[in-house]
Amino acid sequence: MAKTRFVGDAGLTARMTLVMFLLGGLFVALVVGLMYAMPSYAVLIGLIGLGIAWWQWYNSDTLALKAMGAREVTPEEAPELHGVIDRLCALADMPKPRVAIAYTDLPNAFATGRSPSRSAVCVTTGILDRLTAEEMEGVLAHELSHVAHRDVLVMTLASSAGIIAGMAARGAQYGAIFGGGGDRRDNRDNDGPPLWLIALVVSLVVYAISFFLIKLLSRYRELCADRAGAFLTQKPGALASALTKITGEIAAIPTQDLRSAQPMNAFFIAPAISGATLKTLTSTHPSLEERLQQLAEVAAELGKPLDGGFAPDGR
Repeated sequence: MAKTRFVGDAGLTARMTLVMFLLGGLFVALVVGLMYAMPSYAVLIGLIGLGIAWWQWYNSDTLALKAMGAREVTPEEAPELHGVIDRLCALADMPKPRVAIAYTDLPNAFATGRSPSRSAVCVTTGILDRLTAEEMEGVLAHELSHVAHRDVLVMTLASSAGIIAGMAARGAQYGAIFGGGGDRRDNRDNDGPPLWLIALVVSLVVYAISFFLIKLLSRYRELCADRAGAFLTQKPGALASALTKITGEIAAIPTQDLRSAQPMNAFFIAPAISGATLKTLTSTHPSLEERLQQLAEVAAELGKPLDGGFAPDGR
């Protein structure tokens, strides 16, 4: 984890390490399974998979910004936004990321990048129009903590496993449609299942496991970012207010606009969904109630109730 003034979390570090280890093992299992089921294509799929992982790692900041149609802005173009990020980076003792704005009414924000020195923080015009200065500070502290914790990089690499497994599954389906080639002839002698079917099952299992691992890490890292951001700004109430406002405003966004942004849900501060329909294992984020409860606990530790008042002891 990067050495900054953001509150660290040993649980996040352990989970990131475990997820990367398990996904690495799944990748090896996928390639070995494909070598058995489709030896003619296994090496090619393995090389393509490694290429995808490297490409996502190297260009993660640029790819995410392009996906949202975001544009990098200068301090002259967005002085207030840059000013807040400048203050937070100085407070956290971390390099300043690139700053970008996505021109959409969807109120949201995200961080991306392979390292604190090669990262970007993006906010939408929708969130800039709706939040107060203190609320925006809370949101930006949350996003900067993702960069400092390096969990954005892990999420980017983790998503590669699902992409590779999906490619392999489509390749297996292609083999099924066209008869599986030489693999099917080999399979007639042992009277077992078609080899393309083995490849398809292995690919789908890898995809399913990687899907749930990513979701589990995604929810935990959001709670860590909430906590770290609130401790850095010492204003948990501002972040709680921002999260409540963002969640409510997202519910009013047209469904078509939400669907177009959903591929970025794992990176957003709040998921682009209308209503609490995605929960437990299929959700990229903890519930709003869980996040507010944690921020209330942070507020109690700081002696600063979420309503903006002061603790009874006068702190």
